[in-house]
Amino acid sequence: MFRLPRVPVLLLAGAFPLFAGCRSEPSEPAATDSVVAADSAPGDRLMRDLEVLAHDSMAGRAVGTEGGRLARDYIVAQLRSMGLEPALDTFAVNTSVEPDSEPREGVNVRVTLPGTTHADRYIVTTAHYDHLGVREGEVYNGADDNASGTAGLLSLVRGWVDTPTEHSIIALFTDAEEGGLRGARHFVDEPPVPIEHLLLAVNLDMVGHSSSELWVAGTWPWPSLRPLVEAVEPAEPVALRFGHDTPEDQGADNWVMASDHGPFHQAGVPFLYFGVADHPDYHRPTDDVATIDPAFFRGAIETVRRVVARADSDLDGERSGPGR
Repeated sequence: MFRLPRVPVLLLAGAFPLFAGCRSEPSEPAATDSVVAADSAPGDRLMRDLEVLAHDSMAGRAVGTEGGRLARDYIVAQLRSMGLEPALDTFAVNTSVEPDSEPREGVNVRVTLPGTTHADRYIVTTAHYDHLGVREGEVYNGADDNASGTAGLLSLVRGWVDTPTEHSIIALFTDAEEGGLRGARHFVDEPPVPIEHLLLAVNLDMVGHSSSELWVAGTWPWPSLRPLVEAVEPAEPVALRFGHDTPEDQGADNWVMASDHGPFHQAGVPFLYFGVADHPDYHRPTDDVATIDPAFFRGAIETVRRVVARADSDLDGERSGPGR
């Protein structure tokens, strides 16, 4: 997360233990021909996706790096395993996340799932897959920020493939969120559909860290969204909280421009942002899989699924209403 102002590709099964406590030199990213299917490890696919994306071999998924490419390849492979063919949108990045200042190439991954009733109106769902890379020999794995949102969005897409929505869904996996929301800005600047046809942007960023509270921002600047969210029963053990989006929320406590929903908001697209509060592992090399609470993570993704389902039902081809 960037909070102001403050067949499928996978790793070789035999080389895939989790090294959550290992803070030594990072292993080399696995070659893309060292692959097995994600489904070779039956059980919790949501956690399996998280474990892959936050593994040391992804080297922190910094924009324009081999680790970022590996993460992107994994996302693409998972989408193709669902019968989808993703589009790759590239854009130039002058990054301040890494010490060098050489331009890099950011790549967004997106798929569109056609709606059954309002095919020309869209709910866009976003999660950034990049993170901070390797710094001073330590891997910043970004399990919560934002392997959690990326794995969560993959899980949601699987559900929408099985049960199509009334509105079309754009699932957007952004690159280069860290340091400037560049992937989301690129999408908004060069949208694949008319921007006025986007009814709602739903962003997942940091949705897995051990906590009982999942925050939703966006209902103060877009007040007509509040009843929609309030009509949804959160999944256990999630306590859904509203906030971090009012004029009284100052600095890092105001999340209106904190992540990929920000450019959509600036473009007049109503948004809902789901995330947990900053925690001691935020933007630290300790943001590893071991810090994720699987029960909370599953509940958070199910809660977002319920909210999107409610929006799909309530919006009826129209935006929810004017913002403040």
